Amino acid sequence: MDLRRLRRPRWIAAAASVVVLAAAGTWTAAASDDPPPVHRTDQIMAIDGVRIDTSYFTTNGTGRRPAVLLGHGFGGSKNDVRQQAQDLARDGYAVLTWSARGFGRSTGKVGLNDPKGEVADVSRLIDWLAKQPQVQLDRPGDPRVGVAGASYGGAISLLAAGHDQRVDAIAPSITYWNLSDALFPNGVFKKLWAGIFVNSAGGCAKFEPQICAMYQRVAQSGVPDAQAEKMLEERSPSAVAKDIKVPTLLVQGQTDSLFPLNQADAAAKAIRANGAPVDVDWIAGGHDGGDLETSRVQSRVTHWFDRYLKDDKSADTGPAFRVTRTLGTDTGDGETRLTGVTADTYPGLESDGHKIALTGREQDFANPAGAGPPAVSALPGLGGGGLSQLSSLSVGVSLDFPGQYAAFESAPVRDDLRITGSPTVTVHVKSTSDDAVLFAKVYDVGANGRQTLPSQLVEPIRVEGAKAGKDVTITLPAIDHDIEDGHRLRLVLASTDLGYASPTAPATYSVSLKSDLNVPTALGENTPQAPLPAWVWWLPLSGAVLALILVATGRRRTAAPAAPEPELSEVPLQITDLSKRYAKSADRYAVRDLSFRVEKGQVLGLLGPNGAGKTTTLRMLMGLIRPDGGEVRVFGHAIAPGAPVLSRVGAFVEGAGFLPHLSGRENLELYWRATGRPPEDAHLEEALEIAGLGDALSRAVRTYSQGMRQRLAIAQAMLGLPDLLILDEPTNGLDPPQIREMREVMIRYAAAGRTVIVSSHLLSEVEQSCTHLVVMDHGKLVQAGPVAEIVGSGDTLLVGTAVPVEEPLAEKVAALPGVASALTTDDGLLVRLDTEGSAARLVADLVRLEVPVESVGPHRRLEDAFLTLIGDSA
Repeated sequence: MDLRRLRRPRWIAAAASVVVLAAAGTWTAAASDDPPPVHRTDQIMAIDGVRIDTSYFTTNGTGRRPAVLLGHGFGGSKNDVRQQAQDLARDGYAVLTWSARGFGRSTGKVGLNDPKGEVADVSRLIDWLAKQPQVQLDRPGDPRVGVAGASYGGAISLLAAGHDQRVDAIAPSITYWNLSDALFPNGVFKKLWAGIFVNSAGGCAKFEPQICAMYQRVAQSGVPDAQAEKMLEERSPSAVAKDIKVPTLLVQGQTDSLFPLNQADAAAKAIRANGAPVDVDWIAGGHDGGDLETSRVQSRVTHWFDRYLKDDKSADTGPAFRVTRTLGTDTGDGETRLTGVTADTYPGLESDGHKIALTGREQDFANPAGAGPPAVSALPGLGGGGLSQLSSLSVGVSLDFPGQYAAFESAPVRDDLRITGSPTVTVHVKSTSDDAVLFAKVYDVGANGRQTLPSQLVEPIRVEGAKAGKDVTITLPAIDHDIEDGHRLRLVLASTDLGYASPTAPATYSVSLKSDLNVPTALGENTPQAPLPAWVWWLPLSGAVLALILVATGRRRTAAPAAPEPELSEVPLQITDLSKRYAKSADRYAVRDLSFRVEKGQVLGLLGPNGAGKTTTLRMLMGLIRPDGGEVRVFGHAIAPGAPVLSRVGAFVEGAGFLPHLSGRENLELYWRATGRPPEDAHLEEALEIAGLGDALSRAVRTYSQGMRQRLAIAQAMLGLPDLLILDEPTNGLDPPQIREMREVMIRYAAAGRTVIVSSHLLSEVEQSCTHLVVMDHGKLVQAGPVAEIVGSGDTLLVGTAVPVEEPLAEKVAALPGVASALTTDDGLLVRLDTEGSAARLVADLVRLEVPVESVGPHRRLEDAFLTLIGDSA
């Protein structure tokens, strides 16, 4: 039966088997614009002897409307998409959800979206929609219909479009294009993910017999055979690639070792070749955890359907390509702050970029007997607490065992380098066995030697006929990752990986380089930036003029300052009983009775929730506003507007503007001249050396990345090498590598005997960069002192487990090498590592001990202390 030719209902005989299990339920959302109530009707539909559990969502009204089918993820049910269905119904759609065969209350065997099973079911559901009075028809039996879903539900949307021409638009998310390529990449069995697949469905018996037999055969041999590959390919959207000709919104996850970005890339190329509109959106999360950006993605899906189902030409469907990037973590609410970078065309994964030379001789390494111990990269099943989350926090969690890998390294890169896509490299491989299995990965190596594996992704490669030696071109996993100025790239080829099946017979591999590493830089530093707003051109000069006016008028208005205190002449900052009332209030204080002291060489973190009084304190410290009580003394001099001692204070305010056509150096020189101070007092070279901008100083600022602009702003604050440097949220707008660089800048500046005060919401950064803390709440001092005293010390990880850990097992963990202690908690284990321990080795040992790990994350000691100190104010 050719399901693409279906135009009329073909399940009349089954219609009598439809059983209504529940009457329509009505809900009304309590919103101010009083949206229409949504009615839900639950039905069991009998289709070819299988009972499919469905829900139909509509709102009142007599007009016909487009329909949407919403599929669920693997192991889930129709209930997982209920909220999205209700939202779409309120937006003017008739929405049908269903539980796929073998899931929820539906019967039948799981067929992995078998064209004769699950895909045929969707066509029967479309038949049913065509008979509903609320649904808009393009012709008799042909409803106006879109299909959306994530993972398993995303694949069914692609397959439905390929098999049934009545589908008008689709929006698949974090799904596969070729299931064989996803589970058997380059002929290597993805054993852990395959095992999770089978068990999340309820075991092998829940699948169609031929699928169960295929899994057992491959799991036992560790090698996918031609029959297994053929079976999965036939059930993949790629099998009907030429027939998918509808507008398609592809959403794919960056932290996804199950269905990585190359799956969406293949889909985009194939569907676009058919002449259909295709947009691509790389979100922050994926099957390995991270932020799935649910609200934004669902909003974009709605707009996509508005355009292509409702024919609303004013609907904003978004850019042709969007990639989400991380700005940092707002630890006040635990959420990661994200931004989006867009392009008018989808660049693909292998766009033109940089060729980076790698060095290293030919290297021999072993594939150990039994393929153990395995290297550790991703650990499927950890979800939101996966290793990809740790790597995004710059925690080195990958583990490669000595003697089981070859490594080739680049020189330090110059300027920030943004990799967007799949790096490629050619190597020569020889083996003492007929076949070799290698796992390729590219690490980001910091100046301190710490290496990070972007998104914890590796590329497995099976090299057949390797005994005679063979040149192999490797396409590495697609990523969007910033390589910071001064960092190196390290190509590693390992013989084992925990997530995959490796040959169990011992062998020796030899690998040598045959090419440079080609790194795609689409949307990187070479991408033309949007024109800068006009205010950027005049902000530096006007700011300098305003500063001079403030100083001049301040001097006229200020009474004679209090006499200096000689005993404080070497103390950068002494605040005593400082108070500031809110305007027009006699008894409400922004800051009240605040006292603390800062010494030379310290990096002091000023912390507190919103409204704690931090900004008010900094404004009084800089002489911008007058206190109502108490005083601020800098090097013994009382601070007031226009106080001469303010020349020893430098300050960074977020959002500093620069003239984009001038170089970085020219911008700083112009700014210094505007202050009217002698050129020799600028100490320009010293400030630039500390900021670490290197050769970029001679380039126009319009070519700078965000991180470079931020460092230039810090250099501007450092001009004159002020003895006291004040930084208010200096890491806003920076991604994690740029935040690390800012941390190093602050530490270097204070190391010369100067003092830095930084106000920041990024508690993890404060903990790593600051020597001392001042914690405020409701305008008052809560605690002050060295970081170690407030937050404690030690390298601590929180291990979440599926079930509580018994004490004997916790004792075994505590006895592991590299573990200082292990304590049970309500959610799992609190593990403190000693100087020899590492997160990666701990994860490997936990798996070996069969600890039921669900998540692994850094135990943010400062965050815990902060929340304890301020309580509900957080």
